Amino acid sequence: MTRTIVASARKEIVIGFDQPFCVIGERINPTGRKKLAAEMVEGNFDTVRSDARAQVAAGATMLDVNAGVTAVDPNATEPALLVQTLEIVQDLVDVPLSIDSSVTAAIEAALQVAKGRPLVNSVTGEEEKLEAILPLVKKYDVPVVAISNDETGISMDPDVRFAVAKKIVERAMDHGIKAEDVVVDPLVMPIGALGDAGRQVFALLRRLREELKVNTTCGLSNISFGLPHRHGINAAFIPMVIGAGMTSAIMNPCRPQEMEAVRGANVLAGTDRDCATWIRTYKDYKPAEGGNAAAAPAGGGEGAASGGRRRGGREARMGARG
Repeated sequence: MTRTIVASARKEIVIGFDQPFCVIGERINPTGRKKLAAEMVEGNFDTVRSDARAQVAAGATMLDVNAGVTAVDPNATEPALLVQTLEIVQDLVDVPLSIDSSVTAAIEAALQVAKGRPLVNSVTGEEEKLEAILPLVKKYDVPVVAISNDETGISMDPDVRFAVAKKIVERAMDHGIKAEDVVVDPLVMPIGALGDAGRQVFALLRRLREELKVNTTCGLSNISFGLPHRHGINAAFIPMVIGAGMTSAIMNPCRPQEMEAVRGANVLAGTDRDCATWIRTYKDYKPAEGGNAAAAPAGGGEGAASGGRRRGGREARMGARG
């Protein structure tokens, strides 16, 4: 069974088909968040700290950390800011982290100060990226997110995206990186623009699990981009991708509707043993007025997950985001 190990200084998490869905909290990311970007540039990390605490309290398994505040000479500005942000977060919360950047120098700088075994987010199938990132992954013995696009861009053909994923896994193995340390992002497309986006990703996930035997992740809320009531779509999507074989996602754990969907999927998939997390989280559950679901209490327990808007270093590479 494929098992991807990530760790903080004191806590180890396993991403795998037999494990609770791994939630990678997305909020520590200034992309599309002008206020947060301005704060980080000024050296104000109050929002970073509050977002870190809130996501862990809501049940995030891991936290994604991104410091891409500007497109102007990021090679000069991003490494130091990412290091500073990473150090603040890892000293504040005890969950594994995902180092999220499209700047190779920033990833390397962050790896030098990261505690435990972080996830590198990310590498694509582009030759330049493969040759820059894979040696770092090997040197620091960390897992990496492999995004299924290359120099030709993002293909609308799921067979092409599978081929790119296979290429990255094989190239990683050429560098001495185990396949279990490659977490593939099959690229979730917006269902409002591409009517079979859901079916595409379900089929891709099954192939990635059965043929490549790798763990997977995604920017989950990409599926609902451009639609009203996005959280309803996201919440429906969660158990379906879990059923198809997805083992983690980058999302907002502070969204109760999506969090409930993940916890329920864990129960039904048999990864929430004895329904322990569900019972601990919802034993005092009461419907809100009018029959609407009430928010679950904070601190849903290990392995609980959530949904929300994916914002990451890959955003500039993939285009539209919510």
